[in-house]
Amino acid sequence: RFEGALQDFKFLPAGRIIAGAGTGRAVTLFNCFVMGTIPDNLNGIFEHLREAALTMQQGGGVGMDFSTIRPAGAPVRGVGAQASGPLSFMDAWDAMCRTVMSAGQRRGAMMACLRIDHPDIEAFIDAKRDAARLRNFNVSALVTDAFMAALAADQDWPLQFGGVVQRMVKARELWAKLMRATYDVAEPGVIFIDRINSANNLAYCESLSATNPCGEQPLPPYGACLLGSINLARLVERPFEQNAILDEKRLTDLTTTAVRLLDNIIDISRYPLEAQEGEAKAKRRIGLGVTGVADALIFCGARYGARDGLALTRSWLKTIRDAAYSASAELAAEKGAFPLYDRAMLDRPMLKSLDPDVRALIEANGMRNGCLTTIAPTGTISLLAGNTSSGIEPVFAFSYRRKRRQSDNSYVEEDVEDYAYALWRKLKGNDALPEHSFVSAQTLSPREHLDMQAAAQEFIDSSISKTVNCPEGISFEEFADIYVRAYDLGCKGCTTYRPNAVTGSILSVAAAPEPERKEVTLAARPDTLVGSTYKIKWPESEHAVYITINDVEEDGKRRPFEVFINSKNMEHYAWTLALTRMISAVFRRGGDVRFVAEELKAVFDPRGGSWMGGRYVPSLLAAIGDVIQRHLDADAFVTQPIVATATSPKPRACPKCGAAALVRSEGCDKCLECGHSKCS
Repeated sequence: RFEGALQDFKFLPAGRIIAGAGTGRAVTLFNCFVMGTIPDNLNGIFEHLREAALTMQQGGGVGMDFSTIRPAGAPVRGVGAQASGPLSFMDAWDAMCRTVMSAGQRRGAMMACLRIDHPDIEAFIDAKRDAARLRNFNVSALVTDAFMAALAADQDWPLQFGGVVQRMVKARELWAKLMRATYDVAEPGVIFIDRINSANNLAYCESLSATNPCGEQPLPPYGACLLGSINLARLVERPFEQNAILDEKRLTDLTTTAVRLLDNIIDISRYPLEAQEGEAKAKRRIGLGVTGVADALIFCGARYGARDGLALTRSWLKTIRDAAYSASAELAAEKGAFPLYDRAMLDRPMLKSLDPDVRALIEANGMRNGCLTTIAPTGTISLLAGNTSSGIEPVFAFSYRRKRRQSDNSYVEEDVEDYAYALWRKLKGNDALPEHSFVSAQTLSPREHLDMQAAAQEFIDSSISKTVNCPEGISFEEFADIYVRAYDLGCKGCTTYRPNAVTGSILSVAAAPEPERKEVTLAARPDTLVGSTYKIKWPESEHAVYITINDVEEDGKRRPFEVFINSKNMEHYAWTLALTRMISAVFRRGGDVRFVAEELKAVFDPRGGSWMGGRYVPSLLAAIGDVIQRHLDADAFVTQPIVATATSPKPRACPKCGAAALVRSEGCDKCLECGHSKCS
């Protein structure tokens, strides 16, 4: 039965299972972990840092709630010092993640969470505005029902730690700050943490305060969950015909088999920590989800996010939920219920919504698994299955080009087509695509994205990894309304992506016109320039580095014209001279030069960085980038960049293959060239 489920990619175990099962390697088969509750003392903090490193070494992505660490400036008794706050320790986790290669194959992924009432929440909200900071983290604010009520009533909101209110802020102003950061840099995400706990099957024996890196798995301290996805696109019969239908009998049988397979993996997997093994086996969580949803809707002639598409999605996911819960109850009769099972589980919201026959089975046998359903990112395994649409996301692009690495490390370009699009061309030739069903992420409205997420959440006992794609020109007010609507619709969280000059635009799939070639001329240097000199004392060098930036005035505004970098340390002479000439040439050319600071701040020294000004700086070059950024801000010369149209985006580079093909989907960055995704 297992082999039959895996054939033709009908069931797709998650990447850790595919990569690790049967290899004999000392890796875990679990994708998702949430680490233990971080204590508010130095020894405990660094012990938990060690545990996170061990987990990532075996291939697990980790989530942490940093709300338990006292805020910056709080007194530390016994040493006469002040606390550096949770963000400084997030920098330490970030440095660790850069160092540890997860299971020797992929960089680890992390999620940092902070409560909306923590005194450092405002600094947390703005942390990702620094392009060089927390690059290995997704960050999410834990938003409570009480905060949403205060927001609706336009009330003040307490920022507190340890039961002591430190200051009051306007809820509306804090929300606006959160929305503005998300509007500008796509983070933090928003997790409605009270809703997650109130809907949790296991609320009688646990409390949830963090999720895995992609957000689909809220987990307790030391919680772990393995993942697998049913490929709905492979189950549709007579695709594109009037009588196209997804065979729900096959779907039920496949779900039953998948539940047994995932339950078996709990017993055969390695665990980085004993606490994780104990937690996993006490509650036996599994994360059964779906992929190929958008393609299956296209096969059935339904539109993603429209009434017909929502109805089909609800029907399919209800079938999976009922079959999964029935299978778990039958496994409980065969193998025993999970150790922490209690009849109180029958009073939880998801179990109350089950059909009577399924509830009766659970009442008789108990449950083998505490939680069963989730919708995870499936970027890599969807490529493996013929490039089906990923998870519950819409099709990103129906065709594009990507590079495939060969065994000799060379690359071959190939055309890639979405699974549904390729089948249409095979069956229908050059017939026009049906406009109603062939829709992509670029043509759907944010409301259609949200309606789809909300429809799916009704039948998912964990959560959903999904990105609401927004047009670049969406107004801030419309953007902020997406999150309020997500809360009103019953979603457990919300993640958006709006292409702009900071986040990068989504990949263009249409041929762009050849740009007009213009001769570049560098401005002549005036005889006299006004500038500023900055001193950097890098901890690893005896001699300071001095950066002088001279400005020129144009149209009543100052802008940088040249830079000089000097030091008595002759070890730096060659590269500082080269950097001086290169940056000065960019400055003299004019235009928007903010990218210079951003690129320098993103440079990491493999020997390690240093702490400067209370925060971690990854390299001396990054420190120089900070100086340039401060100078640009002081000059206030930067004008707003020209808003790019949807047909002329600026794609981001993939950290693995370097191609300008990095897109945001399911709450994760995914490369359309090489398939790289830190979340799969």
